[in-house]
Amino acid sequence: MPDPDAPALSVVVPAYNEQEVLPEFHRRLAAALAGIGMTWEVVYVNDGSRDTTLEVMLGIQAADPRAAIVNLSRNFGKEIALTAGLDHARGAEAIVVIDADLQDPPELIPTLIATWREGFDVVYARRNTREGETWMKKATAHAFYRVMQRLGGKVQLPPDTGDFRLMSRRAIDALLTLREQHRFMKGLFAWIGFPSKAVRYDRAPRAAGETKWNYWKLWNFSLEGITSFTVAPLKAATYVGLITAIGAVLYLAQLVIRTIFFGNPVAGYPSLLAVVLFLGGVQMMMLGIIGEYLGRIFNETKRRPLYFAERVLPSRMG
Repeated sequence: MPDPDAPALSVVVPAYNEQEVLPEFHRRLAAALAGIGMTWEVVYVNDGSRDTTLEVMLGIQAADPRAAIVNLSRNFGKEIALTAGLDHARGAEAIVVIDADLQDPPELIPTLIATWREGFDVVYARRNTREGETWMKKATAHAFYRVMQRLGGKVQLPPDTGDFRLMSRRAIDALLTLREQHRFMKGLFAWIGFPSKAVRYDRAPRAAGETKWNYWKLWNFSLEGITSFTVAPLKAATYVGLITAIGAVLYLAQLVIRTIFFGNPVAGYPSLLAVVLFLGGVQMMMLGIIGEYLGRIFNETKRRPLYFAERVLPSRMG
């Protein structure tokens, strides 16, 4: 049954160790939504923060009845924290997803709403620029999105697009039927389909605090996205094995012909060692790819809940 007291719009904000930026984020969010002509709430998700993020959220909620809090029992990671926020968002018409670090400006939300009212179920914010980031991070992000576009097949991941977007209630309901453990939300947003449109914006530097994404975490996140979104690495492993086998057959054929016509001098150990190490490396790489997928199958078969909430404090709307 629909909640008659539910706000029209929910804004979901996952946060991990964001004590410095949350007060300013909420101030700017409230100012940006003041004139949208819709009732709204903001759902803050505390993803097991080790600082005073939860206390800051409680202070925001005490001062603003439109704030809701979902406090997870531990750190589950951003993708699951985002899912928890969507699970508890009561927005009857639309839900906005945005990070707390103010790199994605809350002031863009009215534009997302205006585009949604044109008849689109998904309005995603596409970056023109990425201020405050190193050239290495920009280059790797650019490469990642292009690789995902090539590997995605029928499902195309929009380039230069993060989680910042607005989705209609029916699109969110469809998204929440997908309960897989290994969640690559950008891929899931694209997978459900529905009419969508991009809104361009310039991404700002982080307003305060430190980024939680070092290069090691970004590398693991890219692996998560590729293995969750496509089986192309398994196909690549098959082709690499086939090419290696064909190469071995050709090498054997030329070895037999050379032995028949020119004899068979003893080959040197360096060349033999190089061949053995090459083939061993190819085999280990293929086993690693298979292992990545096998590990994900193992985790999915356990059918554990995605998360546990230590407490849920809904907004005081209606």
